[in-house]
Amino acid sequence: MAWFRCENTLTKTQRDFVVRKPITTIGRSAGNDLVLEDPSMSSSHASLVRAGDRYTLSTTGRGALYVNGHRVRKAELTDGDSVLVGAWQLTWSAGEHAPAADDQPAGATLQELEALVSLSGEMMRDTSPNRLFASLLKGLAALTRAEKGFVIVMQDGRRHLAASHNVENERLDITKVSDSIVDQVVQHLKPLIVSDAISDSRFGRAKSVVDLKLSSVMCVPLLHRNDLLGVIYLGNDSITDLFTDRDLALLQIYAAQAAIIVYNALMLNQLRLDNRNLRSRLEQSSQGEMIGTCPPMKRVYRVLRRVSPTDLSVLVLGETGTGKELVAREVHKLSLRKGAPFIAINCGAIPENLLESELFGHKRGAFTGAVTDKVGKVEAADGGTLFLDEIGEMPMNLQVKLLRVLQERVIERVGELTPRPVDIRVVAATNKDLGELIKAGSFREDLFYRLNEITVDLPPLRDRGEDIKVLSQYFLGRYREQYSTSAKGFTNQALAALAGYFWPGNVRELENKIKKAVIMSDRALINPDDLGIQGNSRREIKPLALAQEEWKVEYIRKILDMNNWNKAQTARDLDIDARTVFRYIEKLREE
Repeated sequence: MAWFRCENTLTKTQRDFVVRKPITTIGRSAGNDLVLEDPSMSSSHASLVRAGDRYTLSTTGRGALYVNGHRVRKAELTDGDSVLVGAWQLTWSAGEHAPAADDQPAGATLQELEALVSLSGEMMRDTSPNRLFASLLKGLAALTRAEKGFVIVMQDGRRHLAASHNVENERLDITKVSDSIVDQVVQHLKPLIVSDAISDSRFGRAKSVVDLKLSSVMCVPLLHRNDLLGVIYLGNDSITDLFTDRDLALLQIYAAQAAIIVYNALMLNQLRLDNRNLRSRLEQSSQGEMIGTCPPMKRVYRVLRRVSPTDLSVLVLGETGTGKELVAREVHKLSLRKGAPFIAINCGAIPENLLESELFGHKRGAFTGAVTDKVGKVEAADGGTLFLDEIGEMPMNLQVKLLRVLQERVIERVGELTPRPVDIRVVAATNKDLGELIKAGSFREDLFYRLNEITVDLPPLRDRGEDIKVLSQYFLGRYREQYSTSAKGFTNQALAALAGYFWPGNVRELENKIKKAVIMSDRALINPDDLGIQGNSRREIKPLALAQEEWKVEYIRKILDMNNWNKAQTARDLDIDARTVFRYIEKLREE
């Protein structure tokens, strides 16, 4: 083993550099093996080539190089030679590396502590995450002799390569990082050191380790209040046993210090982005007051833009809390009736004996308590839009009267025989299966066809993917401003919990949970406990094989219905053996 003792003749700082590679590059740029910070030096100043036990030092450009006081372009080094490069004096040692006694105390050296202070100060001077990460990696690589380094941040439960050091073409490429090693650190939130990755029993057979030909690796988590911000990954592809436990301990000290600064920078950067882009993002991902960019919502937007300017009746279908009234209001807002009234009535919230009067109005004295004439909801919507929410709850006798209104465009107030003409557009909504209600005899088929000139199907929130995050950020911004609280964002665990929750109450439930969390949380970042979402609240995830089998059963049932349960025709349509159809029929009978 051979090594340099490096001393800056101006600052009097000193450090040792052990030569481990056949070719060692020396210069002031970060891509060199031995980085010497001096503006008088070239970015790539010199190279040291090993051939057996011989080491030859040569310049790689026009930079000056002095060996034992003589300017040279190339020289073979022997033990004790003095090399002057810029402001740095390098003393060559051909034997085993033996640091001075005062250079290896039990704790961190003064030089290492100074480096920590210097790096922290440099990071605090800049709030740009990219520059912070670059400074962090540069300092850590110099301290630990790492060949390359990466910062991986966790966003939305996914890994993003935020910065790299000494990587070809300076491209951020996450494939250059071992998934197996990062997985271990992310899962256990514990630092990890691997001296010889290829020979390591835990990782040696991992595809990423084999493909990358890894040797020495250190990986530590960046933690802030137990929230995983990301990981720092340092590695060397050609040298085993490069990193020691002491290196790992130092890296943990840096990571703890860096996590606080990085957290604040990420928060500030996120707030700036939110303030700058929130309005444009909402415009791009919304239709009126409806927010979302998933394919099912985009289809809803297209239907609304095409249908709203017409006078077709619209039937809105969707689970409770999916935003059916928002759709009805958007239909009205985009129609030629937008200047006229929008009248909404919940057919399931009004007692049956009062619903007719609410809908059609009544004449004074028509029944006990009718002390004045009253205009009903239908008449009040004249010239505009009538929204009938929970239409599946409407009693049969009123369904007949509503059908007449839709057919003849006239109403009769309760207790009055004179028809009154009305000009209305009807938007109805329900969370029930009207087809099943028709079969059960509790909903009129002719009314269904009158209401269902156009159908709008709203997807449940659990099927809307990234919309959950978009909506969460929207509600957070709204209620944070309204209640002036400290909540500014979500932890990665909270975002994962939001994405994995089943959402039986859909968007309404999401809004309520975030509103409560914003009011009750005293943290800057909302966590799963603030939201009231626990680990056992995750939606059921079925094995892929079981999900495929259930889909096949349901699909074959549909084709059988289309073919009036003709098994042979169904087998031909599906291009399968008839025996397969019979097998699935048996499964259907077991249900």
